[in-house]
Amino acid sequence: FPVLIAASKAASALLAGNTVVVKPSPFTPLSTLALGKAAERAGLPAGVLNIVAGGDALGKALAEHDDVRHISFTGSVATGKKVMATAAAGLKRVTLELGGNDAAIVLDDVDIEPASRKIFQASMANTGQVCTAIKRLYVHEKVFDPLVDALVNHAKNARVGDGLTKGVTHGPLNNKMQYDIVTGLLDDAKKQGAKVLCGGEAPEGAGYFFPPTLVTGVKEGVRLVDEEQFGPVLPVIPFSDVDDAVSRANASPFGLGGSVWTSDPERGAEIASRLETGVTWVNAHITGDFAGKPPPFGGAKMSGIGREHGRAGLEEYTDLKTIRVAKKL
Repeated sequence: FPVLIAASKAASALLAGNTVVVKPSPFTPLSTLALGKAAERAGLPAGVLNIVAGGDALGKALAEHDDVRHISFTGSVATGKKVMATAAAGLKRVTLELGGNDAAIVLDDVDIEPASRKIFQASMANTGQVCTAIKRLYVHEKVFDPLVDALVNHAKNARVGDGLTKGVTHGPLNNKMQYDIVTGLLDDAKKQGAKVLCGGEAPEGAGYFFPPTLVTGVKEGVRLVDEEQFGPVLPVIPFSDVDDAVSRANASPFGLGGSVWTSDPERGAEIASRLETGVTWVNAHITGDFAGKPPPFGGAKMSGIGREHGRAGLEEYTDLKTIRVAKKL
């Protein structure tokens, strides 16, 4: 993701005729610095694409600099607010792709086996460290038990460990801060009566490893449901009425992504249109055509401002200009 995020932003800005400064997260600078080296070897002129690594002070200095006219940021809501406040002083343009708490709604006619496989992947990919991962799962009561059983089976077949080791499917959380957030949210849910169906305990040894974990017995009002965990802990919540499920999915300050799972795509599309998100899928989640013609991507509500990818993403890095020519004096 560090390379994907940096490359997608830089490509749009460069195509629009801008020079670019990329500052990667202080937790993941090396791959982005390597991207800069690759651009240099490819013959990109000096000063067109600049990669600088550092901490929060460097990010603030860049955002405040008079020569910077547009800031594109991917990260937390809290930091996005700071970026926007800094940009306001210079009336700089901003594109913000911020946090999400994506809800998936599973209808009563779903095909359990393929849906469970895709849902597990969409919630646990990259150990749950994906902005548009499924982070809340609402399942119709008629299929709740069999779907949960299928998800537990997928979780038990996962192997957590060093990503360079053959057979490992899930690596560590990126840093201690994120590890503490994930385990803290799970501990809080346990205190409020949550039932941990699988996982739930870190393996022995060094590193910020945590297994795919499925939790039931929680609902809105529990931090694990209300907040973005950004890790491999998924709350699974039953519902009986679709309108209620949509209402609960929308009762969040976030609005990045969402999905509906059903054997009736037309029904799914109608329900998906009611979710207050920037991106909504039917019978999929996270997927995108990054190699071909990616559709616009971005969030609603507190999940962001503006769009990335496609024509809409390209236009973020331009200013609309009107030229009117009088044919006669």
